[in-house]
Amino acid sequence: MGTSGLLGSDLLLRNEPVQARSAARLSSLLDAAAEVVEEVGYERLTTAMVAERAGASIGTVYRYFPDRIAVLEGLSARAFRRFLDRVTEQYRDSRMDTVEERVSAAVDVYVHLYRTERGFRVVRFGDVVDVRLLDGRRSNTAVLAERLADIAGERGSRHDQAELVFRLQVVIALTESLIHRAFVVDPRGDEAFVAEAKAVAVDYVRRHLGPGGAMGTGGGNTEA
Repeated sequence: MGTSGLLGSDLLLRNEPVQARSAARLSSLLDAAAEVVEEVGYERLTTAMVAERAGASIGTVYRYFPDRIAVLEGLSARAFRRFLDRVTEQYRDSRMDTVEERVSAAVDVYVHLYRTERGFRVVRFGDVVDVRLLDGRRSNTAVLAERLADIAGERGSRHDQAELVFRLQVVIALTESLIHRAFVVDPRGDEAFVAEAKAVAVDYVRRHLGPGGAMGTGGGNTEA
């Protein structure tokens, strides 16, 4: 089963409002939480800290987030959606004929979030908080891999869905590890590690999914 339903319901914040003013308040609370997480880490985050940083009452915070875990879930869900939105936009709006281009584009989006999304390098897609934070039934990596597999299907991929999801989970794990290492010392990211993350991802996808790659129209598994 794909994750289109998740994106339409489960991953949306439970209390996400329709009114523009409430949506702006929710965004400001998440922005405040992201700043606090970067400064003190996710373990020490409290709803009181979020309220103070946002200049809001604790009651306002509780209107959207019943506890600190809900705040972290909100940050992770927002990062998840932003990553997928940007990857989807790039794949749909740009002509990417090679696996190198497609994989590099996804890695570039991930690196961009590391550099620009407050709190992302701490919380990411929720894996450091709870490996099943995004969905509750599957790991966060599996949720992400399933959505990327859905995008591949939209682009005409004919790979077996289960095989594709598994291979994408491996690629995500390899890439995340190298990108995390790239930012351990350098806040802008060590370009050598970023480049290696792309190379490793491309090599793995080519070896196991064929020249069409994960996001193209490759026909089958060409694993040696």
